[in-house]
Amino acid sequence: MLIFLKLGGSLITDKTRESTFLGERMARLSAAIASAMAARPGLRLLIGHGSGSFGHFAAYRHGTMQGVATAEQWQGFAEVARVAGHLNDLVSEKLAAAGIPVWPLQPSASAECVDGDLRYLEARPLQIALEKGLVPLVYGDVALDTVRGGAIISTEEIFLYLTPILRPRHILLLGEVEGVLDQGGHVIPRITPQILPEIEAVLGGSRGVDVTGGMAGKVREMVRLVQTYPALTIHILSGLEPESVQDALRDPMHAPGTAIFAEQPGVSDR
Repeated sequence: MLIFLKLGGSLITDKTRESTFLGERMARLSAAIASAMAARPGLRLLIGHGSGSFGHFAAYRHGTMQGVATAEQWQGFAEVARVAGHLNDLVSEKLAAAGIPVWPLQPSASAECVDGDLRYLEARPLQIALEKGLVPLVYGDVALDTVRGGAIISTEEIFLYLTPILRPRHILLLGEVEGVLDQGGHVIPRITPQILPEIEAVLGGSRGVDVTGGMAGKVREMVRLVQTYPALTIHILSGLEPESVQDALRDPMHAPGTAIFAEQPGVSDR
């Protein structure tokens, strides 16, 4: 079974302080992921992470999300790529130290966008990595754009692109909060395309600097994905408790937090 696992930028960095990596937290998460893989030998993982206070601060400063045209903007584009890649190095080191056979793959090396929409990403290395028992690692990055010059691609956008190619059974999105929260601060246990309009008003943004749309944008992207691939189930949950992360990887159908699906999931885990 293939799972896409996202480590949110707010989980592994302090998004209120530029380029601040939460190394101890990442080490605990890495240990939990390694334990889940050891307990479930058939588990295959593709891991992605947000850019957090590394890429988002630089992208906001240079306006990279709005496009890249001038020499100064292109220098900013390159800076965003560098700092995002630096965070990826830090994440990769923690995963490898836990014994995970991680292979970092740079999205911007092949990604192409059209007016902000990711249209191409070389997937063959990811396929080979999974076939050989490796854990490919991707991340929020920059991309060339035929309309804007350059753009930002989030981990969720990468997952959206890769889903029809790699066909994961589950996507787990880890953040700081227990799930999608209503106005009273309570977790919304289920979101389907049918009820999304009822709860859109309570979907907030993101603590700290986030150029990719915060929680509201992420939920809408994931709802669109399950509409296209009804067998897929997506979970938004906290990554602050490593034991819960380990349990979610071992038994995704009973993961805590908010489940996003097209129809009521079945009891079997195909």
